[in-house]
Parts: sequence; C-alpha cells; structure tokens
Amino acid sequence: MADQSFNVINLDIEDGIATITLNRPHKMNAFTSEMAQEVIRAFDITDADDLVGAVIVTGSGDRAFCAGADLSGGQDTFNYDAPGEKEKSQAPRDEGGLVTLRIFNSLKPVIAAINGVAVGVGATMTLAMDIRLAADTSRFGFVFNRRGIAPESASAWFLPKLVGVQTALEWVFTGRVFEAEEAHKAGLVRSLHPADQLMDEARSLAREIVDNTAPVSTALSRHMIWRQMGAEHPMDAHILDSKLVYARGKSADAVEGVTSFLEKRDPEYPCKVSTDMPDVFPWWEEPEYK
Repeated sequence: MADQSFNVINLDIEDGIATITLNRPHKMNAFTSEMAQEVIRAFDITDADDLVGAVIVTGSGDRAFCAGADLSGGQDTFNYDAPGEKEKSQAPRDEGGLVTLRIFNSLKPVIAAINGVAVGVGATMTLAMDIRLAADTSRFGFVFNRRGIAPESASAWFLPKLVGVQTALEWVFTGRVFEAEEAHKAGLVRSLHPADQLMDEARSLAREIVDNTAPVSTALSRHMIWRQMGAEHPMDAHILDSKLVYARGKSADAVEGVTSFLEKRDPEYPCKVSTDMPDVFPWWEEPEYK
C-alpha cells in the first residue's frame, strides 16, 4: 500500500515492511526542506502503525541514494540570513539533524539500502539508521569542509561511534568522496551487494526481523543499545536491563515466545508498540536517567 500524500518521497507499506524512498531522481534525490518534513512525517506514520515491523530507507533511481543538500539556491544555499530571509534571533535548527533525531527516536528498526551516491546529508542521515546495506557501486562523502560549512545531522555524535574517532576525523577533515569498499572496511556499512540485488537483501533482513521477533522487545532493544552507548558504567545498563526483563517477563509476549519455541511453531506475539510498552518506557525521561 502506497501513501499518496507525499511529494518528494514515497512511503510504501507491504506485509509488515515500510519502505521510504527519497524521490527526486532528476536531482539525484538531493535534500530539501520539503524532503526533511516528509521523512519526519513518514516516521511518524510508521511508528503509529502496529502492522509495520521494520522500515527500509532507499533512494529512487540507480544513480544516488541522496547527493546531499540541493545547491540550486546558489551561494546562499546555507545562508539563513540571506537577503529576503527573515532575520533570526538565534541559529535555526539544522534540518538534517531534525531528520536524524526523528530516526533515532524510531520505535521500529531502520535499514538503509544505499543504492548510489550518499554525500553530505545523504551520508549523515543514514548514521541514525540501525543497519546500512550498500550497492557495491555506491560512494560516500562527508564533504562539509569542502563546502565551507560544518558537519551536521548530529554526525559528530554518530560517526565516531560507528567507525572510530580516527576514521571519522579523516573523512571529515579531507571531505573526500570514497568508494563503497572503504565504507565497508571501516564498518560504516554492514555489507555490499550488486545494485540489482540490494533491495532484495534489505527486504530479506527486514523479513527476518518482522517474522521472528516481538515488536515491543525490538523497540526496547533498539533504544537500549543506542541510548546506553554513552553510559558511564555497565551498572547503568544492568539496572535498566533488570527493569525491562522484569516487565517483559510478565507479558503475554514472553508466554508466547516460550510456548511457540517449545511447540516448534512460528510465534504470534500479541503485544503492540502503540499500547503495550512497559511503564519503564521511556526510561530516559526519568530523573535518574537525565
């Protein structure tokens, strides 16, 4: 089922898998304010839909995932105080960052199927996605220093966690565009695939998640792993684990998980993300986690 209410992305939901496609192929899917708003809205939809168990994000066409910000505005593309713009009392929020923060907050696992060039925000928006698959012809670049701006989309938080400080600094310092193999070797992407097989691989991975795991457990584990990366001590993780194992152990999902295993059948988890998240969630809003 395709949502027809978007202009520059597509949202298709089929058999538990949502696919968000950046859809400006004539512009190599270059990023715009409208695209930012539509991607955010798409994740609002997938979070609210209990039939969605995983989200795939890809680009339209065979040239680019996203070629970065649309530079058709010329030299004032990044100047928010340019003539004709309303003067700002403070720095406006970075739109790429609004997108990555929305992806970070997703309740569903997010798989990037990077089908071509991914530079600038086209690279940084994928950092908040959980698993990145790429076509073996794709290229990447954190090109901000070559455009005279600064890294965005919260990439200074995400990138070093994924590839290490040294590699992150090299890529950002030089701003060079590099091949898929280098991205794979550094751990930025999980695997490389022929372009015509990329979406099949992404759907296969999404299918494994959707068919075999409890949606509430998946939502919790996604946030447990992302949000515990900055914990000061493993005791923080242990306290959280204990609360969530206790809460989930009493749930109908736990009964179904054990019963289906013992009966050697596929599980049918009854709990829903929209209504059955444990009282502990969202734990980071509790005083002890702030």
